[in-house]
Order: sequence, then structure tokens, then C-alpha cells
Amino acid sequence: MIIPDKEKEHLKKHFAELTGDVELIVFTQELECMFCKEAKELVLELETLSPKIKTKVYDFVKDGDEDIKYDIKKIPAIAIVGKSDFGIRYYGVPAGYEFAVIAEDIMDVSRGTTSLADNIKKKLAEIKKPVHIQVFVTPTCPYCPRAARIAHQFAIESEFIKSDVIEMTEFPHLVQRYGIMSTPHIVINEDTSFVGAQPPEIFIEQINLALSKGFNPMYS
Repeated sequence: MIIPDKEKEHLKKHFAELTGDVELIVFTQELECMFCKEAKELVLELETLSPKIKTKVYDFVKDGDEDIKYDIKKIPAIAIVGKSDFGIRYYGVPAGYEFAVIAEDIMDVSRGTTSLADNIKKKLAEIKKPVHIQVFVTPTCPYCPRAARIAHQFAIESEFIKSDVIEMTEFPHLVQRYGIMSTPHIVINEDTSFVGAQPPEIFIEQINLALSKGFNPMYS
């Protein structure tokens, strides 16, 4: 059991408000990576909490076509997909403070919209080039869920934005690559970054800064 019984009862009531179906697609492998087992078990438990939540489990090695389809390059990975694939990914186990992120992501993906302010949605609608947001988090960081949620909400509201939330301790090579010292650490299009749970307006400023550099991530 990954989710405590008390939390399960709370989530059942919460998920009773789901409107559309949500697929939780987890990528693991036969010789499971560290934390792959926990990620898979968490997704399978979430499925039991609502008839609108469906799960699929793919082998990262054997199901290579699915890796390509969902642009998965590392595991454990969870894709949260609704009526369309909004580009929302979670890499690692959404534990600790991060568990609330995946629960709220499910709600948003089910509705196909978010609670972002109208002025923010308008600014997102003006983005017409590919944007790849990576938010590095840890389960013990109380400020990380805000940054993670904003990034995922942006992906729902803009077809040009893809957002990954990455549990940094599970991917040390990425921590080294981006020189991450604290969380939340946000990387946009590989060459623009900032730290902290900043408001949506700052996220958009940083996205525009990244786009002004002319780098095209091609959803890398």
C-alpha cells in the first residue's frame, strides 16, 4: 500500500467530481529501476479511487513505440492524459508534498482546463512556439508543488507547452547537467532557468525570455 487509507477516502470524495476520463500511463521496465516499483504501485492504487481513472503500464525497453509516442526518455515516468495529451509528465515518485500535485493534475486534466486567471490564459494563448518546462522538485520541499502545478497548468492551457516535473534525487545526472543546488529549480528550453515558487506572471516572463533567445527545443 502506497496511499494511506485515510488519504484514499479523501481522494475518493475529491475524484467524485471528475468529469472526463483520465489515463495514468506509467513507464517502468522488467528489471525495475530504483523507484519504478513505487511509481507503478501508486498509479495502480489511484486507479481504484475512481472509475474515471484508467491506467496503462508500459515496459520502457519492450514497448519502445510507446516511449516514442509519449516522448519518454527516462524512468520512472508518469504521463497524465485526458481527452488529449497535454504534455504533462511526472518523472519519479510523486511522494511527500508532491503527491498533491498529481492529485490536482488529475482533476485539471479531467476538466481539460485550469483555475488560472483569465489574464494569464490570455498571455499563454499568445505563445506560438514550442516551450519545454522542466521543474525539479524534492518530496520534502514545501514550495515545490506550487511551481510544479503552474508548469502543468500551463501545459493544459497551451498546446505549445510541454511540462515535466522531475524528482531531482532520482535523476542525479540531470541535477549535475543543470547545476541544480536548490528546489524548485525551473529550466525552460534548456538555456533559461530560475529558482523558487514564483507567480505565473514570472513564469511567463521567463518563457518569453527563453523564446527571445531563439532556441527551439522541438519538445526535447
